Amino acid sequence: MSIRYYSGPHAEGRHWPHQWSLLPWGLAAVTIVGQILWILTDSARDAITVTTVFTFALASFVHAWQSRGWMWAVSYFAIAAGVGLIAEAVGTASGFPFGAYDYADSLGLKVLGVPIVIPLAWAMMAYPALLATRALVSSRLAVALIGAWLLMSWDFFLDPQMVSEGHWSWENSNPSLPGIDGIPITNFLGWFLTAFIMMWLLSLLPQHRSDDGVPTLMLLWVFGSNVMANLVFFDRPWVALWGGVAMGIVVVPWAWKTWIQRP
Repeated sequence: MSIRYYSGPHAEGRHWPHQWSLLPWGLAAVTIVGQILWILTDSARDAITVTTVFTFALASFVHAWQSRGWMWAVSYFAIAAGVGLIAEAVGTASGFPFGAYDYADSLGLKVLGVPIVIPLAWAMMAYPALLATRALVSSRLAVALIGAWLLMSWDFFLDPQMVSEGHWSWENSNPSLPGIDGIPITNFLGWFLTAFIMMWLLSLLPQHRSDDGVPTLMLLWVFGSNVMANLVFFDRPWVALWGGVAMGIVVVPWAWKTWIQRP
């Protein structure tokens, strides 16, 4: 299979204003600071959750725009957010593919019964997941499979945290994984199916060599901070183990390859 590299608008000869080039880094910094504050405070957690999802999603989108062109960025965002929204809307209405669950009103405005921040959360992580997976494998099937695994393993961290905050709840949480009570196994199977479709479609986008420091930082932050938070602050060692091992299967070799191939 031949690899196509992006050659569309802004692919070569970009001369972004300095402030514009710093924007995704600033959004990433706001996201990280906000998530640290979320851990350290008991108040305003709902607002911080919504805000950091928006800033993370914007960091991914703006970086994609700067490094891969606006058409690539819009296409990626439409695929990731669109597939996420459709899957969640079908899921809340029918129970497929995640299992029967309901969203509370704590995450703000809803579309088709789904808080807007949910498809944004899919999109914010789909971007670094796609880039990391493409750095490890080249075939579209492998990208879809490994990318789906990476997104699903992130949910080992995400769902316990959001359920404990009351943002959504499950009608039947059995059977569940050892140490991750309150969340059915069907949820993770549904995540894998949804993420596979999403990553397969994203794999159709052309590749492009670029400085991917922002998505690299954010993927490492998501992995490391979630392991640490569940071990130290949330007293959920099983969540840290499940998420750390499952996500680490992809993140650790990707991080090593990224490190040894750094300029």
